[in-house]
Amino acid sequence: MTAARIEHLVTSGTFSLDGGTWDVDNNVWIVGDDTEVLVVDAAHDADAIAGAVGGRRVVAIVCTHAHDDHVDAAPALADRTGAPVLLHPDDLPLWRMTHPERSPDGELADGQVLTVAGTELTVLHTPGHAPGAVCLYAPDLGTVFTGDTLFKGGPGATGRSFSDFPTIVASVRDRLLTLPADTVVRTGHGDPTTIGDEAPHLDEWIARGH
Repeated sequence: MTAARIEHLVTSGTFSLDGGTWDVDNNVWIVGDDTEVLVVDAAHDADAIAGAVGGRRVVAIVCTHAHDDHVDAAPALADRTGAPVLLHPDDLPLWRMTHPERSPDGELADGQVLTVAGTELTVLHTPGHAPGAVCLYAPDLGTVFTGDTLFKGGPGATGRSFSDFPTIVASVRDRLLTLPADTVVRTGHGDPTTIGDEAPHLDEWIARGH
């Protein structure tokens, strides 16, 4: 068996919430080998993601949270690949704003372990940016997929509906900054970072307050 690897795709579209719409570029992460993969965040462009997957089996489409820019292409990708869409149930209200006629196929829970190509990814429930936000920690790959919970430079935004700053600070402090310092943080938007690069700045983020 070939070792699991991480592939990266950037897709572009819009994010809409609370009456506003913004242009965004999203990171789509594909984890797996030459036979099977797991997709983290089916953003914007099911055709592009399916093209990157190729003929490989998709074991799951994991939603780090249900903001529309992270889930807008999930049903179409699921239809093309037969893969289940997985979401933490606390984000169902957000999901239904984008996909009122279709529910996710399965639930994510804190501590749940997903396996692809012999590699385990542990679900960490990290609310704050959204109630059901999760990260996926893959120790064998030395990485954590953080969605919009932690970026290079601080936590994700909490100035909109369904979000809360003290909650995201607690999630980042207790669930992410406790990971090994050399863990690569692969985010929902923008460039990767590491836990070690971000951890010293926690007090600055708290002082900043958003």
